Amino acid sequence: MEFRQSGKLAGVCYEIRGPVIEQANALEEAGHSVLRLNTGNPAAFGFEAPEEIVQDIIRNLPRAHGYSDSRGILPARRAVAQYYQQRGVAGVEVDDVYLGNGASELISMAVTALVDDGDEVLVPAPDFPLWTAVTTLAGGRAVHYLCDEGADWFPDLDDMASKITDRTKAIVVINPNNPTGAVYPREILEGILDLARRHQLMVLADEIYDKILYDGVEHHCLAALAPDVVVLTFNGLSKSYRVAGFRSGWLVVSGPKHHARDYLEGLTMLAGMRLCPNVPAQYAVQAALGGRQSIEDLVLPTGRLAEQRDVAYRALNEIPGVSCVKPKGALYAFARLDPAVHRIEDDERFVLDLLLREKIHIVQGTGFNWPRPDHFRILTLPRADDLEVAISRIGRFLAGYRQ
Repeated sequence: MEFRQSGKLAGVCYEIRGPVIEQANALEEAGHSVLRLNTGNPAAFGFEAPEEIVQDIIRNLPRAHGYSDSRGILPARRAVAQYYQQRGVAGVEVDDVYLGNGASELISMAVTALVDDGDEVLVPAPDFPLWTAVTTLAGGRAVHYLCDEGADWFPDLDDMASKITDRTKAIVVINPNNPTGAVYPREILEGILDLARRHQLMVLADEIYDKILYDGVEHHCLAALAPDVVVLTFNGLSKSYRVAGFRSGWLVVSGPKHHARDYLEGLTMLAGMRLCPNVPAQYAVQAALGGRQSIEDLVLPTGRLAEQRDVAYRALNEIPGVSCVKPKGALYAFARLDPAVHRIEDDERFVLDLLLREKIHIVQGTGFNWPRPDHFRILTLPRADDLEVAISRIGRFLAGYRQ
């Protein structure tokens, strides 16, 4: 008897760790060095966790042997609640906070608790593909609203409004954005919230990069702008605190929670079904949110992350037929391939060919549910010199590449 994957996986994909990664692994096993520009893993590029966070986990290991409350330990949830109170989010209490094994687990739980078969969730294009994947897996339909490259990758509010139907349940907002690096101004966020109010939609705010900001731009916490809208805010320690492997994230519920009482019962049930989040990593939360915010030094104009962003932006735009909107946040650059110069019909094949020839692993734009094969995403985590060399190799490859 042959066992086959569930039909529920039809249409589910996660190209950041998709089929190309198997070829990258095979190259490494054969002795090749592969530059991994596909996954935002700070540790792989020399970004170390703040020592106070590591020490807090070590000190608390003796009390981390058993299960915690299914929502997470009280000190960590209190620290998260206080963080959002300080950011101006009204009415957030400890019981409105759910801790998780990274924000990814909580995204999956939140969508599963909300979506019935055939329900629709508005998701940006390009997106962080987990949102599309978990919506599909839950039996729903991800409807992609366009972000406008010509307007700094801000959401097209008219396009978003045109795609709301009687089956729409929620709007996903990724800000700062992965993969584009866009940071949305207040007026765009208020426009999204106005649509949510008028159509009685939940808003799912993915703000994992809220501290990784460049050029003095301000991040507006979406929930703080909408005390009258049910907002679920997702965040965690993976990026801003360089502890991706700890899998320490949170979800915060705000707004008129009495309108979501039944939904929250379902979310709490799912939290209990996984028993609890990883307990040792929960002890990192209070130390992180209450301690020195070392990410601030890295994103200053003289900081390492800002320098690498600048190098990536400049070097990509120097490649003939390649352009890139300057990222204002996050850890990525989303570059465009001019179809008149680079006639690429299959961008996954382009990424695989680049990997095989140059041993550089990037992610194709369609992997982020962008509708055309004319973009790719790279990390801006490697050191500036390494990043400049890598991008020059991508340019050299493109100069002679044909499909």
